[in-house]
Amino acid sequence: MGIGYRAAALRAVGLVSLALFGCGQAGAGDLSSMVAGRQTSQPIGHYEFCKANPAECAVRPRDRGPLRLTQAIMDRIAAVNVEINRSVRPLNDIDIYGRDEVWAYPDIGAGDCEDYALLKRRELNRAGISLSNLLITVVRKPDGEGHAVLTVRTHRGDLILDNLRDDVRGWRETGYRFLKRQASYHTGRWVSLHDENETLVGSVD
Repeated sequence: MGIGYRAAALRAVGLVSLALFGCGQAGAGDLSSMVAGRQTSQPIGHYEFCKANPAECAVRPRDRGPLRLTQAIMDRIAAVNVEINRSVRPLNDIDIYGRDEVWAYPDIGAGDCEDYALLKRRELNRAGISLSNLLITVVRKPDGEGHAVLTVRTHRGDLILDNLRDDVRGWRETGYRFLKRQASYHTGRWVSLHDENETLVGSVD
């Protein structure tokens, strides 16, 4: 990673870094964790991805506790988010593949939201973070459009890596409605999520 990416990543961590590790106050930066519900259906794109990549969707991580977040790990998470956001060109599935809902690694240098999430997940796993804490997550944006992000599950709360922004935020700071995400115990399974009013959100493909 170049010096420019490193500097950009350190800037992007911003308030999250300060909240997590600054001031030394008790409870400072205590982020919340999402409440997972029952197992639900996979998004169709992930289902097709799993058919093409069965080994990717059959992992049952042994280490299922939340990631112990340190400043060094936070810097790495922020750096990966910036690097991938800036190295992959946003392009929808119709333009790339001629059809909707194709989940794939953006090896051609272009992709849409779930492709960014897949690549970030792979890079952070290679950096030593368990797949139990790297969960692709389906949300709704304020305009109602569906979107995919990567959740990093930590002992300080859930962090969101988003291709639409370079800074890493706690999930409640995104403005999104969280619908479902990969299960922490099995990479091929998905669980529903409670919304902010503690109402269980049903499955949405």
